[in-house]
Amino acid sequence: MKKHDTRTYYVGLGATYHDPALSILSDAGEILFAEATERHLQYKRALNCEPDNLYLLPKLLSEYCGDAGEFVVACNWRKSRPLYERFAKLLGWLSPQGILNGKGRRLTTWLEMHQIHHMLACQHHATRRIGINLARAVHRGFPGVSVRFRHYDHHLTHAALACYGSPFDEAGCAVIDSYGEEGSMAFFDYRNGRLEPVFEARGPLSLGFYYMKLTELCGFDWMGGEEWKVMGLASYGQVDEEVLSWLQGTMRIEGLRLVPDYAQFFEYLERLNSRRRRPDQPPEAVANLAHTGQEFFTDIVNRLIANLHRFAPFDNLALAGGCALNSVCNGQLLASTPFKSLYVPPAPADDGTALGAALLAFHEDHPGKRLEPRCLSPYLGSRIEADTVERLARYAQLPFQHLPDGAVIAAAANLLAQGNILGWIQGRAEFGPRALGNRSILADPRPRDMGERINRDVKFRERFRPYAPAILHEHGPDFFEDYQESPYMDRTLRFKPVVRDQVPAVVHADGTGRLQTVKQDWNPRFHALLGEFHRRTGVPVLLNTSFNVMGKPIVHSVEDAASVFLGSGLDALVIDDYLFTKPGV
Repeated sequence: MKKHDTRTYYVGLGATYHDPALSILSDAGEILFAEATERHLQYKRALNCEPDNLYLLPKLLSEYCGDAGEFVVACNWRKSRPLYERFAKLLGWLSPQGILNGKGRRLTTWLEMHQIHHMLACQHHATRRIGINLARAVHRGFPGVSVRFRHYDHHLTHAALACYGSPFDEAGCAVIDSYGEEGSMAFFDYRNGRLEPVFEARGPLSLGFYYMKLTELCGFDWMGGEEWKVMGLASYGQVDEEVLSWLQGTMRIEGLRLVPDYAQFFEYLERLNSRRRRPDQPPEAVANLAHTGQEFFTDIVNRLIANLHRFAPFDNLALAGGCALNSVCNGQLLASTPFKSLYVPPAPADDGTALGAALLAFHEDHPGKRLEPRCLSPYLGSRIEADTVERLARYAQLPFQHLPDGAVIAAAANLLAQGNILGWIQGRAEFGPRALGNRSILADPRPRDMGERINRDVKFRERFRPYAPAILHEHGPDFFEDYQESPYMDRTLRFKPVVRDQVPAVVHADGTGRLQTVKQDWNPRFHALLGEFHRRTGVPVLLNTSFNVMGKPIVHSVEDAASVFLGSGLDALVIDDYLFTKPGV
């Protein structure tokens, strides 16, 4: 029997070989911490890294779980590996030499076999490492404390975050990603706190793999997570009817299944390869390919989701998996399907499965208990330590002001209204890939060249990449057609033509924006900054992008922030109540 003064903590490990993450829940259902490993390591996607980092984990357990009497460790993959993976390992296909030789019969899917086998080999080793570092940390820091391990189906962990984190009591749930244990998609009926499977895809045909292939054809690196570039580039193109006919010939939908055209799949794939962007071509040369590929993806997802409604006939849709990061598609779902409300969690890809696994374990022990509040906060990550900010102020030899009691908000709004580009760090880091006002770069959306200036001088990225509008919720219907709340920057909507010239820096080439809805109860400090900027300019919108440079994760520490500040065209930096400026600003 546990002592009365000890508690059970649920530690979720997202142990996918890419985007690993860790979460901690209390036995009251409070989410204490959730963060992707890439932030601490400052290594994009943290490829082939374990989620229970041996330097970070003891600190987290000490901070959040000091009174632990038991740990329940929840993992985002089933313990037994799929038959194909075991077969491929036995035959040596997952060894370095096997990958080099491209061994194995070609599967009817979008990627080459050496790419498939590399992913399987990486995942095999990632699964074998689950909990090894945690076991050492607990043995040393919590001697005698009970530890129980639970392993969950990968797609179920995605669904758990989407449904338990949503405001819905009942919903149809779709998980669409690259692959799970047996396939790339799973669909669920969610009601009364229970997730019931509706259908699970089997086989290697995958919409996630499709978009990875499209990213590759456009000349970008899907291993580095550059699918975002395809979405941005797509807005500059038009439908190529020939390419669309090839894509439509590769596969069809039967209910909730994707079925390949076995006779012609590889022929069409070769035709698509002929449109691959050459190294000497600029990205704009394949804008039509990107646009057509995005249109095909959106159409397939819309039809799958419409079919799901027949099996789960609710008003609400919960969507997760890596494909749920496609905000262009998300923005069209409610207009194209029978569902009336959409929820996409802040971390719908594999980093989110760390929290999904922990939620499954918690609900297994507390059936029927509902988390509060009824919409998941994304601000679940690390805090900036106050003494590190004070050290920066003392030693950086930069102009700075300490402005407590909200004065920093007025000062920041003034700088933004004057056209300065601002690094903005407040409170806890966001869980998920998007900066939502706590680890952001902010700017005035009114200057037409502001987006180009940030791309060129701050982010060091391609000119065609768009920027997001963060908007006060009460003004959303004034700026967007068919306005929908988007708390996690999860959907792209169309600006009303009459307002586009007011905020040209956040209006993409096709008249759209991937918006973030800002409410006071979601983020009081960011809401206050937007409010101050609105009072000064009459515009309730700020340009918001992640606080990083291209190829790096969002900043994690004061040192990371100072590096970006001093090594880029940022004009000012706000960390909590400290305002740092460059000479002359």
